[in-house]
Order: sequence, then structure tokens, then C-alpha cells
Amino acid sequence: MHTATLNPFTFARQRFRRWWQSRLPLTDTTTLTQRNVYILPTRPGFMLGATLLVLLVASINYQLNLGYLLTFLLAGSAVGGMHVCHGTLRGLTMNLIAPEPQFMGSSATFGVKLLNSRRTVRHGIGVAVLDASHPDHWSWTDVPAQGASTVQVAFRPARRGLQNLPPLTAETRFPLGTFRVWTVWRPAAQILVYPAPEPFAPPLPPGEPRSGGAASARVQSTGEFEGVRGYRRGDPLKLVVWKQAAKAQARGSDELVSRDTQQAQRYELWLDFALAGGGAAAADTEHRLSRLTAWVLQADKLGLDYGLRLPGIEVKPASGEAHKRRCLEALATC
Repeated sequence: MHTATLNPFTFARQRFRRWWQSRLPLTDTTTLTQRNVYILPTRPGFMLGATLLVLLVASINYQLNLGYLLTFLLAGSAVGGMHVCHGTLRGLTMNLIAPEPQFMGSSATFGVKLLNSRRTVRHGIGVAVLDASHPDHWSWTDVPAQGASTVQVAFRPARRGLQNLPPLTAETRFPLGTFRVWTVWRPAAQILVYPAPEPFAPPLPPGEPRSGGAASARVQSTGEFEGVRGYRRGDPLKLVVWKQAAKAQARGSDELVSRDTQQAQRYELWLDFALAGGGAAAADTEHRLSRLTAWVLQADKLGLDYGLRLPGIEVKPASGEAHKRRCLEALATC
């Protein structure tokens, strides 16, 4: 939403919130004290206060001793509830569990561990991203006495690359719901967001001949890089592509494929930014990165050696989980 469409009150509130959040320290561990725990009455709390005021005026006007008793009994219960509510968060320690990299377009989930050092249970504590006001975005838990509890918090990143986690908030309204006690926390950790893979990406590009190799590379009938072939009797078991065998078995087939070592010696699979299609515009660049991400995932599933060429970055051909992560990180930060 553009600031031009906001009313002055909303605009001022957002500016104040940004200024206030910028003054909070960045930390992955925080202990809640009286300095960073805030309390205000809820709507039922304000209604209770108005009711107590009416009861007090009526008791004074009609000299009702039972009215005084009821008024002060309810007022004492509200004050006791306020003390219990504030104490539910005060003294709690929150630790951030480092988030795993995520793909653009999916919800990024990370954990928050709540540590309770006192000998009583802390009830009804909720944790959420500060800007997520929808009730479904809250994760609620009870923290056992001298124990710990972990909640999962999710948000949807707005862009790819390395970025800070959003501010978090924790709150409770236990036990009466007449007061809301909350805190705001700015984690120092960052999350890496990969480009979203293209849903229906074209087949992998053909392999490039190595130096001194054949003049051109061949492509299988499936359109994929020819780094595998049908299983032949006598092939070592270490050359069998077991991922492909599992997929074939799921389809009801016993077909096996092996890595073509001779083909791998002659050709290299390069995933090149210049050959991923698109133009020079920013949207076309994101489309190319999305296609390259899908190709990296395809090549990894096939167990192929592949390299990645990006503007100013070149990742040598290899395979495995570490190589896949290195390529995805290069795509995310390109």
C-alpha cells in the first residue's frame, strides 16, 4: 500500500513503529524484563473498568454495602490478574533457531525456543511475526516449569537473496483476558531465499564438449542431457542411478539406468545464464534465474555432474548436496 493512500493517523503510526523498531537491538537471544515487557488493558478490560465505575457510583449513591464489597472484590481480582499476566512473560528467555534456506514463493518457517527458569508453568504464550495480525499466524504454547517449549513461526519473504528476519512479537492474556502483555524482538539472524523454480521448465540443455573432445553433444529422446544410459549386464552397482530406479519402481517398472562414464568424459553439462532465455529487463533476469533453479534441481535428481555460469560467477561441474546448495546460493545472491 502506498503512503499516499494512507490516512494521516495510519501513516504516523507506521512511521512511529519503524522508528521504534529501529532502536531495538538485534539479537538471537533475549530475556524479558520489566524494561522490554509492555502491558495495556484489552477491550474486555476496559469494559470491566467501566462496569466497576458504574458499580462504585451506584454503591455510593444508594449506600450499598454489598455493592462496595462486589466492586472491590472485582477490582482486586483485576489487579491480581494484571500481576499474574505481567509475570507470565517477565523472566522468560527466547532463543531463535537458525532458519533453513527457502525457495521464493513458499512460507519460510523457523523455530523459537522458550525457556522457563521458574518453578511454575507459564500458560497461554503466543509468538508471531509482528506484521501478521491475522489470528491464524499465531503459535500458542504453554511453557512447563523449569523447562522449554518450541514454537514454529512462518512468514512469506518478499524477495530472493539474503535478508533479515522480520521483527517478532510475543504476548499473553492469561489468566483473565483483561490485560494484554507483549514484547517486540528483532532477531539478528538472516535467511537465504532461493529463486522460485520454474514450474514447467524445458529439458536440460545439451552437454558441451570438453577441450579436445567431440565436436557436438547428443541429446536423449527425452531431451535431457545424456549422462545416463540403459543398464547393461556387468555394470558396477555404483554406476546405477538409484533415484531413477526408485521412480521406475513406483511406476511399476523394473527398468534400471547407469551413468555413462564415456559420455561424461567427453561432455560437460553447463547451466548457462546466457542460454536460459529472456531479455535484459529485470523481469527477464528473474525468469532466467527461475529456470536455472529448476535445471539445478533436475540435474541433482538425475545425479549428473553440472556446472553453473552466471554474470561474474562460474561454479565448476560437480554433483552432490553441497554442490547443489552452492549453486542455489549463487542464484539467490546473483
